Amino acid sequence: MAFGPHLLLATLEGLVTSAVLALMALGLSLVFGVMRVVNVAHGEFFMLGAVLAWAVTATLGGNPAIGFLAALVISPLIVGAVALLAEQLVLKRLNYNPEATIVATIGLLYIIQQLALTFYGPDARPVAAPFNYRISLPWFGYSGYKLSIIGASAILLIATWFVLTRTRIGLVMRATQYDSETAQAFGIPVERVYAGVFALGAMLAAVAAVLIVPISQAHYLMGLDPLLLSFIVVIIGGLGSLRGTVVAALLIGVSDGVISVFFSPTLAKIIATLVVAMVLVFRPQGLFGTARR
Repeated sequence: MAFGPHLLLATLEGLVTSAVLALMALGLSLVFGVMRVVNVAHGEFFMLGAVLAWAVTATLGGNPAIGFLAALVISPLIVGAVALLAEQLVLKRLNYNPEATIVATIGLLYIIQQLALTFYGPDARPVAAPFNYRISLPWFGYSGYKLSIIGASAILLIATWFVLTRTRIGLVMRATQYDSETAQAFGIPVERVYAGVFALGAMLAAVAAVLIVPISQAHYLMGLDPLLLSFIVVIIGGLGSLRGTVVAALLIGVSDGVISVFFSPTLAKIIATLVVAMVLVFRPQGLFGTARR
């Protein structure tokens, strides 16, 4: 293929990566933005979502679309329940202390990972895509399912924005984020908000995993790379900023796709690391974050 087809293909692949990364990073950003907790186990919630998606589709069998839709509902609910349990048994007992919760979520990471290895095994296992249509583009045909990932992610991001900015639930979350003590004084159940936000963050990671697993396979070690990329996204975009998360995910995903095709994946990772370093030096709060006074 010539330059044009290569560029189009790289951009599309980058947009798919951006779509999944935006959902993943949004969950991480929400948890830190509201709770001030750095959830190091976020990648394992992603992995658990993929593993559960495989389990659901393998159990149901039959039509791949039915199994996939069931996984898209069941997997995030189970992951959210696991996150809620972890929040109640671990983070709440630590009073959401930033340093202690980092150590606790590292421990949670290894617990979830080893449980997945024990009950799921070390093998990577595929999940069938719900459909296999190809869309005709000017130079080639492209997976309709991959394009649907972009669309589904956009819908979920818009829905999250609507909830955060136009509903009472979002108002309560924002009030808790800005000043938890004042929010509690006005009768807002802060601990319940924390529990809900932690579960929501894990569920967003699980949804991202279910969407991507038909083109990447489920594996018990698959949470590491998405976690690292999510940290890069939230650092660049600004922790707690939905707009920053989306912009940074697009920047990282598309640039990674284009640079990987025309140069090398290693160069893409080096550039992303340099961008993070520059952001930390010149604008520590991120592109769209707010500096703390």
